Amino acid sequence: MSLLTLNNIEVVYDSVFLAVKGISIEVPEGGLVALLGANGAGKSSVLKAISGLLRSERGAVSRGQATFRHENLLALDPPERVRRGLVHVLEGRRVFEHLSPAENLLAATTMHRDRTRVTRRLDEMLTLFPRLAERANAKAGYLSGGEQQMLAIARALMTEPKLILLDEPSLGLAPFLVDEIFDVIRRINAEQGVAVLLVEQNAVAALDLVQSAYLIEQGRVVMSGSAEALRANPDIQEAYLAGHNQVDYHAVKHYRRRKRWLA
Repeated sequence: MSLLTLNNIEVVYDSVFLAVKGISIEVPEGGLVALLGANGAGKSSVLKAISGLLRSERGAVSRGQATFRHENLLALDPPERVRRGLVHVLEGRRVFEHLSPAENLLAATTMHRDRTRVTRRLDEMLTLFPRLAERANAKAGYLSGGEQQMLAIARALMTEPKLILLDEPSLGLAPFLVDEIFDVIRRINAEQGVAVLLVEQNAVAALDLVQSAYLIEQGRVVMSGSAEALRANPDIQEAYLAGHNQVDYHAVKHYRRRKRWLA
């Protein structure tokens, strides 16, 4: 059963630059789906179209339909989308640096009137992320990059979402921290039934985590399928999996084998 469906979505900035060119994707209930591609491919614009955060960057959805739980998503403002169960963890973590981890988590609960429920949810997050419990009295700005990423994900989970949008959660993290973050994402999906739409350049880690994926280049979906099918594709192996993260993404961005992609 489909949780999120995008049909022929286009995103334009400043009413001039077309960043996303007719993308259609689907995230099933409880699904794990990745958007793969190089910098500038349009992946983050897709997430912002879903969460409603394009306006702050002078962007807009100029065409297409988006439904979330069979409701017209584009008719809802960003706070209402969160109340419906959709939450976005932006690239770069963006925690409140002057607040403690617990205060960061509580900042995401203004929609909840039941304070007992909030306290219970806070305890669940500190259990799920024991590093945050250990640093409970520290300012978030003094946490490590991995701890800040955990805090950003935990803060999103405080809203009790049905779907979490994750933008580059592995960015700037050491490999062992990437493994830890992805293990947490796997647990969130398996234990809480939260669907995940993941934007990620680390194709090796992403394809080990998700069930299906879409490859985006220059604002278009050029390949989609199960994680196993994409992992086995020779073009994907050459452009995105060669050397296991030793990929020159500048070269990938300029990769030109359109006929093979489309075939």
